[in-house]
Amino acid sequence: MTVRDGTPSTGDFGQRLRHLRVRSGLSQEALSHASGVSVRALADMERGRTRGPQRRTVQALAEALGLDGAEAARLEKSAAVGRPRPRTGPVPAGGGPLALPRDIRDFTARGPALARLLELAQDAGPGLPVVTVVTGQPGLGKTAFAVHAAHRLAPHFPDGQFALDLHGMDPEPTTPRDALARLLGALGVADAAIPAGTDDRAGLWRSLAGERRLLLLLDNAADESQVGPLLPGSGPSLTLVTSRRALAGLESVHRTDLALLRREEAVELLTRIIGPERVRAEAQAARDLADLCGHLPLAVRIAGQRLLSRPHERLGKLVTRLGAEGRRLDGLQAGSLRVRAAFALSYRQLPQESRTLLRRAALAAGADFSPQTAALLAGLSHDEAVGCAEELTDAGLLQSDAAAERYRFHDLLRLYASEQVDTEDGPEVRDAALDRAASWVLRRATAAALHFDADHEQTEPRSDPDPETAPAGRDEARAWLEAERAQWLASLRRAHDTGRHRQVLDTAEAMHWFSDLNQHWEQWVEVFRLSAASARLLGSKREEAVHLNYLSWAHNSCTHDARAALASADAALAAARECRDGLQEGWALGYGAGALQRQGRMQEAEERLREGVHRLAAEKSPQSRLAELTLLNTLGTLLRETGRAAEALDLHRRSERICRAGVPGRTDRVIRLYLAVTRLHIGNDLAALERWREAETPLRQALGALEAAQVSAWAERTRLHLGQTLAALGHPEARTTLRTARDALAALRSPLLAEATKALAALDDAGAATT
Repeated sequence: MTVRDGTPSTGDFGQRLRHLRVRSGLSQEALSHASGVSVRALADMERGRTRGPQRRTVQALAEALGLDGAEAARLEKSAAVGRPRPRTGPVPAGGGPLALPRDIRDFTARGPALARLLELAQDAGPGLPVVTVVTGQPGLGKTAFAVHAAHRLAPHFPDGQFALDLHGMDPEPTTPRDALARLLGALGVADAAIPAGTDDRAGLWRSLAGERRLLLLLDNAADESQVGPLLPGSGPSLTLVTSRRALAGLESVHRTDLALLRREEAVELLTRIIGPERVRAEAQAARDLADLCGHLPLAVRIAGQRLLSRPHERLGKLVTRLGAEGRRLDGLQAGSLRVRAAFALSYRQLPQESRTLLRRAALAAGADFSPQTAALLAGLSHDEAVGCAEELTDAGLLQSDAAAERYRFHDLLRLYASEQVDTEDGPEVRDAALDRAASWVLRRATAAALHFDADHEQTEPRSDPDPETAPAGRDEARAWLEAERAQWLASLRRAHDTGRHRQVLDTAEAMHWFSDLNQHWEQWVEVFRLSAASARLLGSKREEAVHLNYLSWAHNSCTHDARAALASADAALAAARECRDGLQEGWALGYGAGALQRQGRMQEAEERLREGVHRLAAEKSPQSRLAELTLLNTLGTLLRETGRAAEALDLHRRSERICRAGVPGRTDRVIRLYLAVTRLHIGNDLAALERWREAETPLRQALGALEAAQVSAWAERTRLHLGQTLAALGHPEARTTLRTARDALAALRSPLLAEATKALAALDDAGAATT
């Protein structure tokens, strides 16, 4: 049927549009360009595939065709006839094709995140719809959280609540076109009325959703391009999106980053699954089980389901089974719930390089790792490793440090990644990766540690494996050595175990001065035990004596194990005498004396120290002068502590004269360091003689020099003694000085902390007594 001008009747929009286009002399391409409507959409309209385009689309076409008001109204009327007429009542929440999944009865924790979503729901208005993205690593319970939240928020969205699984981890995730068809169908749009094209489906969905107060749960999203077309453009709706990826490309969205449960929350979840009686009966086993599950909700749930199906099994039995790391992932499965399967879904989606980096990074030592370590293990460049690590972070498989460029695994993910090394790489590839990383890391550790070598000024670049990225200066070197402590120590072990003993000795020797600045590190015992063993295996008696002396120092100063220190010193003394090395003989006598002194064997300690001073005085090398200074100072300290402070002062004045005379072949920086330590001893001698005012000056001089040299262990020791002297003088700086010393000694885990605390308390008591 047509009207008198030959225009098709009102009800046939496609024929009317084609007639108007031809009448205007426009091709589909020309009309597309003028209106902004795609050529494909125009073709679908004219062929009757799209019978009722949106109102704004019709308006754009009318303007491009130059229609007057009456013609534009008739075109709009014909479009309205073909538009779907969805049901007008609210969509039932408990049924329909996209109904919310059943809520989890024993859902636990996540209170702050739920409260935030409730605030967003209450604030949702007719303007910009609210969208929140729920992200996190596998097993954190993103879907469970979103479903629980949707049920809690449902009363705020009476026009419908829809849940759609986007299958983001599948080989072929749901396409936006198919997802839109399901959403339109859930709103009541008949299949025949759903547009063919993705853009038109998205437009219709936004048009209909914009008029309703809807809650939409898009679960398991693959990426931004999948989610974008599904988000309502206007109206008071709220959309929850869950994804293992960060979906950083989505703009104007809120983010809910789920973290691991706290230990008590993990135990609470276990309690809700198996009941409070069993948890109360084995409270410690329940806490241990939560720890073995890494506080990961999926793992805790699997453990709980396993116990629920075995009502008579003790929690301790499962703890024992999971305690064996190699069997932990096997033990964490119950029915269709498997931790390994959850991880595998994400792993299989990764590109080859990212899979390689993920599994090889599990070989890194310590709680976290740098991109450089990952690059060495994976055989990638630094930039490639950074790109892969960021991709893995977006995928929720790694966690990035908030302040530094470092990454960490969840414990169970590390186990899974380690399994993949065994399965995909095998022992030869794994060993090659570990050797490659160990060699590079030890070369850098050696170069970095030499920044602290007080025997020589560092005037030329050291043999760093990559000079362009090498730490520049002591601050950067210290930062690298501290951040990579676990990695270079593991590399040292590997070098020793694989027979690279020269590299072990070179690294440990380079660490000698750096170790003195970090006496609170108990790892020095292992470092020098390995290097002494490597020297012995190389048959070098002199180096064996050197490193046994270092080991004795570590036992004395780092772990305060006097018995072990004496044994190492005696072994060093035997090796030094065998190779007739007077310098190492003197050091061994000195370290042995320190161990004897700690055991209260003062007379024996004094005898060894005097023998060591005599032996060193006969040596002519610059190293012997420095060793003589050390033993003189140590002997003086022993004399002072046994009530012979005047004799101690004479010895320390002798040390001061040696320092002022200088030591040929040694830098001013080294001599200033020895002079500072000597002045510390002089100040303590004077304090022991109650010559408080005389003691203050050398102690202040020592503190300034030691702080400038960044020798924190000695500087804070000096600050403590200065504070005690100032307290004896009634000086107003005493309290501040002692408090600063106490806090710093606590940070260093120094055994002098108790003395500092006692001195500060005594000062406070004295102040209270005078008020």
